[in-house]
Amino acid sequence: MLPTLYSFRRCPYAIRTRLALHYAEQSVDLHEVSLRDKPAEMLAISPKATVPVLQLPDGTVLEESLDIMLWALGLNDPQQLLPVGSELDEALALITENDGEFKHWLDHYKYAVRHPEQSPEYYRQHGEVFLQKLEARLTENTYLSGSKITLSDIAIVPFVRQFAFVDKHWFDAAQYPALQRWLAVWLTSEVFLAVMAKAKN
Repeated sequence: MLPTLYSFRRCPYAIRTRLALHYAEQSVDLHEVSLRDKPAEMLAISPKATVPVLQLPDGTVLEESLDIMLWALGLNDPQQLLPVGSELDEALALITENDGEFKHWLDHYKYAVRHPEQSPEYYRQHGEVFLQKLEARLTENTYLSGSKITLSDIAIVPFVRQFAFVDKHWFDAAQYPALQRWLAVWLTSEVFLAVMAKAKN
């Protein structure tokens, strides 16, 4: 019996979950959720009603994307995406900044019409603080934590993708050459294309 994953194709939290499951070679029973009509079986196990949600065969429910990622890679990590020791602490700190401050400004930028008190450019400029940090890392290394893909890359790339696509013309012309290269490599990679494929059910 496979774990059951409730997901939404374009949700960045769900994307990073599917990336981790892919790298962990963990098969799941994938249920693509309509955010306007969430299935009762998902709401029964996760009343907070946000994706992703993973239910294990023993009934255990994981409701946070990072928890699912750590669970999957903790079971099987053939490409050694999980750093250890202080490197793991550093990766988790960067992910926390992504999920907190950057996600706040990303949401305001993407949905600026809901936040008319400031302009989209205002929100974008605040989000750029994190982009500048990523650019500095990627100027020195191929990936966010060094010369190979690690947890921080797969946890953060869906959010950078979403930020970039709010105004792709602006992003492509912005002074983030290393970040642009990193994102382009990800978006055309076999693993990213695989996890973004539309579910058949």
